Amino acid sequence: MLRFNDAGLIPAIAQDWLDGAVLMVAWMNREAIEHTLATGQVHYWSRSRGELWYKGATSGHTQTLRSLRVDCDADVLLLTIEQRAEVACHTGARSCFFGELKTTGATGSAGAAEAGALPGAGGPGAAAPPADACTELMRVIEDRRDRPEPGSYTNKLLGGGDNSILKKIGEESAEFVMACKDGDPAEIAGEAADMVFHLQVALAHHGVSWRAVQQVLAERRGAPRRS
Repeated sequence: MLRFNDAGLIPAIAQDWLDGAVLMVAWMNREAIEHTLATGQVHYWSRSRGELWYKGATSGHTQTLRSLRVDCDADVLLLTIEQRAEVACHTGARSCFFGELKTTGATGSAGAAEAGALPGAGGPGAAAPPADACTELMRVIEDRRDRPEPGSYTNKLLGGGDNSILKKIGEESAEFVMACKDGDPAEIAGEAADMVFHLQVALAHHGVSWRAVQQVLAERRGAPRRS
């Protein structure tokens, strides 16, 4: 049922299984799909070498398949994967998508993109790929921790240590409880957002990544049900 192109290939998007970040795009043929499904390890088709490509066979940056989906036209694949060492790009970057095109403000024009914002050299220091809102928020908090900014509320919390951070978590928890008691969905969402922010500040203060929390949640999905 898949719609391969004239060369017998179909584009495949590799997406991180935890934060949804797009890591890379490659090509697969029928053989690559069959090997991937049979082994659980992602295989692509190398157009330059004209052969099956076991991702990470040389670098060690293998990809374990979590799920495989097809789009509504059956001509693009979406692979949810677990990336070993969190490096998908050949440059050493986590994602191949580290270059950002910025708009000049023009609308409806092909010339609205600034060529000066094209990708650089990549590598471990390349910009992280777009991810879910909580992951993006944690990046900002960790950046404030590592590069403090004058007047930053986040830095004020971090500067006060546990006494300051945990006090706010207690306050926000109480406000969340009261919002739930009042039954206002918008208020509940707002207080929940405040709680997530302050929890992430505490995590950053203690050097615990948001990804570590995501991994625990993901592992619990398959855990036995509590009685």
